[in-house]
Amino acid sequence: MTLEDLGWNAQFAAEFTPFEKKGWAPARLIRDNKITYGALLEGGEELEVIMGGKVYHDAESDAELPAVGDWVALDVGDDGEETVIRARLSRQTCFSRKLPGKSSEEQVMAANVTVVVVVTDAGSDFNPRRMERYFMLIERSRAKAVVLVNKSDLFPAEVNEQARAEISELSKDADVFITSAVKNEGLEVLKSYLQKGVSITLVGSSGVGKSTLVNQLLGEEWQWTSEVNELTGKGRHTTTARELMVLEDGGILIDNPGIREVQMWTDETTLRESFADIEQIAGVCKFHDCKHGKDKGCAIRAGVEDGSLDIERYESFLKLEEEIADLQKRQKKRKILVERRAKRDHRVKARNLADRIDYEKEQNPERGSSRGR
Repeated sequence: MTLEDLGWNAQFAAEFTPFEKKGWAPARLIRDNKITYGALLEGGEELEVIMGGKVYHDAESDAELPAVGDWVALDVGDDGEETVIRARLSRQTCFSRKLPGKSSEEQVMAANVTVVVVVTDAGSDFNPRRMERYFMLIERSRAKAVVLVNKSDLFPAEVNEQARAEISELSKDADVFITSAVKNEGLEVLKSYLQKGVSITLVGSSGVGKSTLVNQLLGEEWQWTSEVNELTGKGRHTTTARELMVLEDGGILIDNPGIREVQMWTDETTLRESFADIEQIAGVCKFHDCKHGKDKGCAIRAGVEDGSLDIERYESFLKLEEEIADLQKRQKKRKILVERRAKRDHRVKARNLADRIDYEKEQNPERGSSRGR
């Protein structure tokens, strides 16, 4: 197994040059064990490694700490010694979301992935509003978006096609396919993205067939899947942690646990780009400062009334706009708190240093006076 098989490229190699001179080895993180990490080296050797103190202290947030998919520089220990992560290379792509709840922190779901595959179905999991959120996160990550409308064997062909068409309308850049993992239909499409050195990650709600897809791609029962529930049409799968797997036929797969909430981690620019159709309509309002309510000549209101603008999509846009504004407000507040804490700590350190100098002068008056001369 070469580094290129793991996704290594010229950009990573150039950044690694100074670390190579120190005798450190490049490796890709395949597992996060909370306290330790699983790392894969050239040749396929897997090591259990720990994070170096400098890497931890240099990170301004948890999102900057090493994550599954990251390339790192390892100080490989001798027999009996621990192998330590001394540096994390810059991420070429980063698929992440906001941590669930009221947090303003970023959660990295997969680093350095080329393709993000969203798995859904045409039944109870089908939700265009949630898909809009996925597309925004993928766009910000700089990865390619692919959607699998899975479990097609459970629904009529016209229902599957309608779901595929609706999802395609939400993103002109996404590739959308109808698949059935159970019947092994459509998996060749997914395999076409899995080329040497290409990393993909699978995301989606629990029970949409992600684990079955993973099992078939690996050619073995890598993950347990339960029987399908007769009422919901869903299976229960046991993916509980992110893991990177190198496939025998080429390509790299990062599986993710089922996602209940697609919390936004993006900016206003990405929002405007993702909803370019709404921005285009708003651009022809009679007044440039139109509030898109009862204002005369409002193109948004006219579009909703004549059906050319989907009211649910517009309401989703407004909700996301509010959510992103709230996130930015939380981030700004947190930044202020962090800066205040840093200034306070600096004052405390300065005061402690002054106290220590005064104490030394009291204990050694002659030494103190000689310093002053």
